[in-house]
Amino acid sequence: MLRRLSLLGVLTAVTLLGTWSAASPPGRAADGLDASKFELTKSAYSPLVDDLDSVLPNVSVSAVIRDTDRSAHRCVPQAAELVAAFCWDEQDSSTQAWYPQAITTTADANARGTYAGSEVILASWYDADDDGIDKGVRLTFVDWSDPSAPTYRHTLLVEPYTREDGKASFRPIELHAGGMFWYGDHLYLADTWNGFRVFDLRHIWRVATGDPTGIGLQPDGTYQAHDLPYVVPQVFTYTQSTTGGALPIRFSAVSLDRTTTRHSLVVPEYGHPGGGTRLVRFPLDRTSRLLTISADGRAQAIEAYDVSVTSMQGAASIRGKYYLSTSDGTANQGDLATYEPGGAVRMHYDALPIGPEDLSYWPGRDELWSLTEHPNQRSVFAIRPSAY
Repeated sequence: MLRRLSLLGVLTAVTLLGTWSAASPPGRAADGLDASKFELTKSAYSPLVDDLDSVLPNVSVSAVIRDTDRSAHRCVPQAAELVAAFCWDEQDSSTQAWYPQAITTTADANARGTYAGSEVILASWYDADDDGIDKGVRLTFVDWSDPSAPTYRHTLLVEPYTREDGKASFRPIELHAGGMFWYGDHLYLADTWNGFRVFDLRHIWRVATGDPTGIGLQPDGTYQAHDLPYVVPQVFTYTQSTTGGALPIRFSAVSLDRTTTRHSLVVPEYGHPGGGTRLVRFPLDRTSRLLTISADGRAQAIEAYDVSVTSMQGAASIRGKYYLSTSDGTANQGDLATYEPGGAVRMHYDALPIGPEDLSYWPGRDELWSLTEHPNQRSVFAIRPSAY
């Protein structure tokens, strides 16, 4: 499919599918919160990464991209201001074993918008545990270098650990995986009640295949990953804490903001009707690609708001303006909320397809990317945020 659908094509698709969005009058103003009450503490880098590097072939992102084995296809999801889209193959579009959740791109990874010369989109999927085996989170690498024919490959996110016999192995990451962003060589994954799991894309291990139930070190000395050929290891974590009576954050999603003077990340909370939902921003260090540490050795939030937008699935900040994706079940289109600090929240109803999830901004193209989760309604798409 085309990287940018023509304006005529978008208008035609929107008209035929009835996806014009209606903006509400400005709603209630968000409440500013004391951001200093929200903190994150980094763990040490896992020494087991070196141990497993010594016994497993370490491959590059480029190698994974050259080894894609599935083909996506063109589709036109019901979204206003649509500029790009694709859909998974038939199996991934319909499966109830895995549910797509988070999205990030090489536009997050660095300012060039490429990584090792390729344009790549990453998507996370959580295992629905329909067979009694929780396989954790799979990470999909989409080769976006040729948007007319995107291809992709599934890999598995894993956590290294030491077995009782002292041998290094790895296990699944059993999370919802609702948000992630790519920053330099690091992939930050939202850990709903804890903070972040961080993975290093300089360490991607090739493992044996053939056993859909096998994970980690096997009796025959091979390493398996539920029949997926590559694993990406967790290397450290960030664990949240709060002060002054603040309730812990629910890390429902996350996005990178490269439009701020200093780069930062934004976390939204998913909440049901009747409950306040918060947005929290933490600063990032451009050199280390880690969170900025304060004098007490912790990363401290620099902005926090209670926006009271229910069912937030994703949030992105673009030059100070927040864009929030919200869901409304399996039969109703999603909504887009916008908010500028000091103002009020504005809802743009039915602007997004059914079941929208995480958000990721591609600065050089004015593209706000998302993906949808429900079987037989899945797509990966970008809208034009400057239209709101």
